[in-house]
Amino acid sequence: MAQCVQSVLEFIQDSFVPMVAVLSSKEADRLTRKNNLNFSELLRPFCRLTSEGHIRDPNNQLQTVKNLRICVNNVVTTPTPSSAALSPAQYRQLGEVVLSCQPLEGALATAMRTGDYNLSLSVTTPWFETYRENFLQLMPASEHEFLNHYLACLLVVSSTEAVPVEQFLKLSQEQHRIQHSGEYTNPKWFIPNTLKYYVLLHDVSEGDDQRAETVYEDMKQRYGPQGCYLLKVNSRSSSAGEEEQIPDPWSQYLHKNNLRNQDVLDLTPAAAENSVDATEVDDGYSEERDGAVEAGSPDTHPLQLDADSSSASLRTLNDVSMDLKKGPRDPDSAAGGGGGGGGGGHGACLTLNDHDHIRQFIQEFTFRGLLPHIEKNIRQLNDQLVSRKGLSRSLFTATKKWFGGGKAPEKSISEPKSTCGLLYPPEAPELQIRKMADLCFLVQHYELAYSCYHTAKKDFLSDQAMLYAAGALEMAAVSAFLQGGAPRPYPAHYMDTAIQTYRDVCRNMVLAERCALLSAEILKSQAKYSEAATLLIKMTSEDSDLRSALLLEQAGHCFINMRSPMVRKFAFHMILAGHRFSKAGQRKHALRCYTQAMQVYKDRGWSLAEDHINFTIGRQSFTLGQQDTAVAAFKQILVNDSRQLATQQVAFLREYLYVHKCVLEDDEAGLPQLPLPFIHSSATRVYFGHERRLAEGEKQAATHVSLDQEYDPDLSAMWCHLEEQLVASANRGLVPVNFQPTQCCLNSQTDNLRPPLAVVEEPIIVEVTFRNPLKVPLALSDLSLLWGFTPADGLPGEPGEPGAGQEAAPSQVGTLHRGNVLPEPECSRRVVFSVCLMLQVLQDDDAVTTEIITEFHLGPEETKMARLKLLPHRTGQLNIEGVVYSLASSGEMSSSSEAGQQPADLLVRGRQDLKIQGPRLNLTKEDKMLVRHGTDRRLEPVVTPPMPLMEVFFLQFPTALLCGEIRKAYVEFCNVSGVALRGLRVASTHPDFFTFGNSASTPSTSPPASPESCSAYQTLASPFRPGAAAAEALVSAGDFSQPSGVMQIPVEAGALQPGDSIQLPLWLRGPDQEGVHEISFLFYYESAEKGLKLSHRVLRHTVFICASRSLSVQASTCRSTAPPPHGSPEDRGSGGTLVFIDVENVNTSEGGVREFHIVQVSSSSQHWRLHKYINPDKDKDCKLSSRERTKLCFKAARCKPPPAPSDATHKYTFADLNLGNERIISSSTPCGDFFFRCCRTPEGQQAEPTSSRQSSGGKSQMFAPAQNRTADITSIAKKCNEFDLNIIVIWKAYVVEDNKQLILEGQLHVALQTIGKEASSLTPKEEAQEMMLLKFKSDLPPTVVAPFPELSQLIKTNLHYPETFQHRFTQDSLCLVPVTLTLSNCSLAQIDVIVDLRHKSTSSDSLDVHGSFAWVGQSQHKLQLPPQQVCSVTLRACFCRPGVYNLNTPRVFAKPAEQSAMCESSQQTASPALIIITNA
Repeated sequence: MAQCVQSVLEFIQDSFVPMVAVLSSKEADRLTRKNNLNFSELLRPFCRLTSEGHIRDPNNQLQTVKNLRICVNNVVTTPTPSSAALSPAQYRQLGEVVLSCQPLEGALATAMRTGDYNLSLSVTTPWFETYRENFLQLMPASEHEFLNHYLACLLVVSSTEAVPVEQFLKLSQEQHRIQHSGEYTNPKWFIPNTLKYYVLLHDVSEGDDQRAETVYEDMKQRYGPQGCYLLKVNSRSSSAGEEEQIPDPWSQYLHKNNLRNQDVLDLTPAAAENSVDATEVDDGYSEERDGAVEAGSPDTHPLQLDADSSSASLRTLNDVSMDLKKGPRDPDSAAGGGGGGGGGGHGACLTLNDHDHIRQFIQEFTFRGLLPHIEKNIRQLNDQLVSRKGLSRSLFTATKKWFGGGKAPEKSISEPKSTCGLLYPPEAPELQIRKMADLCFLVQHYELAYSCYHTAKKDFLSDQAMLYAAGALEMAAVSAFLQGGAPRPYPAHYMDTAIQTYRDVCRNMVLAERCALLSAEILKSQAKYSEAATLLIKMTSEDSDLRSALLLEQAGHCFINMRSPMVRKFAFHMILAGHRFSKAGQRKHALRCYTQAMQVYKDRGWSLAEDHINFTIGRQSFTLGQQDTAVAAFKQILVNDSRQLATQQVAFLREYLYVHKCVLEDDEAGLPQLPLPFIHSSATRVYFGHERRLAEGEKQAATHVSLDQEYDPDLSAMWCHLEEQLVASANRGLVPVNFQPTQCCLNSQTDNLRPPLAVVEEPIIVEVTFRNPLKVPLALSDLSLLWGFTPADGLPGEPGEPGAGQEAAPSQVGTLHRGNVLPEPECSRRVVFSVCLMLQVLQDDDAVTTEIITEFHLGPEETKMARLKLLPHRTGQLNIEGVVYSLASSGEMSSSSEAGQQPADLLVRGRQDLKIQGPRLNLTKEDKMLVRHGTDRRLEPVVTPPMPLMEVFFLQFPTALLCGEIRKAYVEFCNVSGVALRGLRVASTHPDFFTFGNSASTPSTSPPASPESCSAYQTLASPFRPGAAAAEALVSAGDFSQPSGVMQIPVEAGALQPGDSIQLPLWLRGPDQEGVHEISFLFYYESAEKGLKLSHRVLRHTVFICASRSLSVQASTCRSTAPPPHGSPEDRGSGGTLVFIDVENVNTSEGGVREFHIVQVSSSSQHWRLHKYINPDKDKDCKLSSRERTKLCFKAARCKPPPAPSDATHKYTFADLNLGNERIISSSTPCGDFFFRCCRTPEGQQAEPTSSRQSSGGKSQMFAPAQNRTADITSIAKKCNEFDLNIIVIWKAYVVEDNKQLILEGQLHVALQTIGKEASSLTPKEEAQEMMLLKFKSDLPPTVVAPFPELSQLIKTNLHYPETFQHRFTQDSLCLVPVTLTLSNCSLAQIDVIVDLRHKSTSSDSLDVHGSFAWVGQSQHKLQLPPQQVCSVTLRACFCRPGVYNLNTPRVFAKPAEQSAMCESSQQTASPALIIITNA
């Protein structure tokens, strides 16, 4: 139970107090009415004694009476109902008492933490204490007990009476007649000899003090000084000024008395039948008038949510809500009859001295009259009982049973004698014992009272008088508890038996309730909360909702106050209590109970319980006029992911819409925040610019950026890298410090730290994601964006727009905020929104045009995006605040549309703000410890001046190509804005995929030809001549390549004017690797105007090309062993280099390709060129079918030296060897363009050795480290084997498509870098690397050996000799043959050469071949060869017999001449040189 103001001892003592009646004359009543009081009310605030009293018990022991209070009431002879139930009026009065006692607004609640629950509860329940106090005072007097019977009667006469003594006599006779005549059943009197106390009331302001004293002296002579009193009141007149503020102690007591004395004749007969109906008859709080279905149905479960009842209720509940706003009934107006006076305060004629006189009177009456009277009666009753102890109790009891004992059973004889209908006569001994026990209890002699109750209990049980026995058990238990020193424990079983007997046997719920209230308070004082809760729950029933509600609430407090609090039981019983409060018409208390229970169920996964609680809180709050609380509760139901059925959710939605509509009617301040549908604010995307145009005929528009594309961080980084290249190209190779990549579409993953830039007259599209959490459809209408705008020119904004420099207030932003109405049909234009497929309206404004979606439907549990547009017309700051729309249930709109009327009754206009959190910060330690978010300004665009806007279209752009295939397409650039554009550039992820031609080529504006007759190459008629030298051309690399990878697009006059367009050819080349390739283009352009905030714009385009296999080309080179012919300066130093090209058709006949024709082989290099085509078979055409392969051989020579040495590093020699009747000019577009884009130039490769030579050349020789000398040797060796030659193989293929033969063209590139090393046109696949075992201990570093395998190719050797030589061995046994050894220096350094003619004897193979011949003459030659020079050495070979001999036995050693400390390296020898010696 909750904490009470009174202790349990004070509560029980105040529940059972001595009763004193009052009979007053009319003149006395007149005197008291001057104070708006009658005499009993005048005494009531002073009825508690402040000093102790004393009595002596029958054993003459002195007993102290502490804190005694008496109850003084007027004598009322009106019949009262039986004690089994209160009257309907009394039930109604109790309801008003509870209703009038509410928790104070703003009162501090007690915070409680138990487990993981944080509760805020009201510790005290003053409404329960008030109910309990009034209930005990309203209890009618009963025949089986005497505690509320009158012990004394005050006879009050005014001193202004003519003969006061005669008035006293009349009043005394009246009291005697009421008590003993038998005409009146009320009031009940305790004993026949009632104490009469005579009070002379003297009005000091108008009476005669001397006469009053004389009358009082006469009274003392007649009644004794202990039986009368002179009370002086009204020391000041009512007309006196109010200069002295006298306290009013009567106000808190008056309504209690008035509740007991109200007339009950206004009740209807039907209301008097049941206490529930009696409670509901009250026309301020009846559930019948509220229209709630569950009010009169006891079968309604507290947790039941009925769709029919909930959907029809709030409109009816609204009718009574205005009455409840007036507050509870005024107690003073209800008590007007009891007060007996007019308006004004109480005690107006009384002074503080008069208060003291009244207090002294009560004390004199109690100590000198009442307590001695009680003491005398206790002695008399005790003597009577003691005198009867001589008789046997068993015989006495048996005699009563045989002869009836004077008892008169009230019920028929057929009923069992164990009923509660047995009545004892007043003189019965059992009742005398009960009287003595009650008297002892009233004067706090609890030990003697318990003994008497216990004795009476046995007698009552033996007589089967269950009502009397239950009363004795009840008071025995209370007396046992109240005994000082606790000689015996509290007999809780006595109380349990008494309650069961009252309720089940006697059918007396009033006495059972009193017994339960007493026992629960006692159990609570002993911390037995579980037993108290069980007792209170048992007392709940359907006969009184108010009682059940109060007891269930107290049971809930018992559960929460346990040593281990039972939180969920507390919440459950609070819900039950709230339900019963609601049925009893106590809506405020019901709301409070549900609110406290919500603390336990909230966010715990009890979704159905939460829905029930929120729904009830919403309805109760709405009825009580608490509109904001009602809206919040219904909003909570709709926001959570409800598991209710669809029909129940429809009811919830209707209730919410109706409540919100009523709130809006009362408050017109602004648009409310709506909970439905749910908006994923973080998923909001903002797109700047027009939507992409679709393809027009054969034109394919650039893909650019659209809201239909998913965001990819890797792609975004790639686009940013391309844009950096373009910006650097436009700014002389430097990226500006304030560069920010262009972001056309902003989302949660983009960089939103800075406000985005929008352009005037270009739309801003905001994609808002809506989610319907309900299982019922939702209908949104008139959906648009809510915005604020601050002009950049500093002018004040339009009405509804904030002025310059101001923040956009929600009530001022946007055109829709001016009235929240749609524009008139004649001033609006309508468009169709393709995404939502709903009719839309554009609302025009000077600053921004807002697009409105007239209808937007969301299905059950559907997530859907709405794209809302704004079109800015002025520069400035635009803030997008949220969305505004009208919400309705889709079912309501459909039913209303079928009926032909607008659903205005359930249509709510509101808004939702777009509150976007930035990314969580995680940089500093504070950021990691706390939850901090950065800024996100995607909804705060800055509107900039007009910018050019370009659209790009592609014509004849293929989707599939063969590897290396060349295709010609066209690109059209259109300026669709009102501003000229310039600086058109493009960058791509695959710069080798396309070309616009070199700077020398002029753009073609002619319409594209048909693909059948179109050739991408420039050709010349040149018949095939075997053995002819290649056609050569010298080209500058700067005409083709662009170092930054950015290609400038040629535009006439340097700018594209507004509305103009230009069409340019575009050559494409299929990727070298097969598969699907994603190729991205980024077009860059600027405005012709300078100083704009938006410096440039970009346009994205992405294509997917499917590349199929065509040809595979492998090429290799080797030095020819044939001696160079005399007189050929181009072969000097090269000795004739051969190039072998192996071509294979790897196409699998995809796309209908029949065969490939190799029409030309070209080369490009700064140092080498293809010189001749070696064709032994003299074939004119070289064609390859599927899986066929051919090998071509060419002779290479060094390039001719350029005329100007300064141009040598920039000029490339193109050599063309056509195999057909026409020659393709490889040095022009597109062949030359793709060569420079696909092949690596040797300039970068030459940079490293050049830099290394420069770095080492500045040091002295003595300090040069060994690694520098090694690098020089390596560079010399590499240059010896370098072969910088790029091969271009041009082919044609014939394809049959749609019964037409198409000619496909293409080119493949092979870069030869090293002599003897094969190169291929296909990129080799990377092999998987072997997993290395982890070593924990490093091995010793191996000995560094510096081999130089490259030095073995410094010198090229050739032997010149006759193939057959005849000799007559019969004449001369030795045959001498002259042999010339030619040594060629292949390097660019001076070389020291040693020729050793001695045979190497380690090889067994060589012995067989040359074992019978020897070199004669000088066996070792040493000579020095200048760079790229040839030297001959004459040798002689000696043979002993005929045979075949290998002359290639001389060993040649060489080293650079400047490396004096280095050993010579053995040079590679050529193939075997065989000579045939015959005998002539």
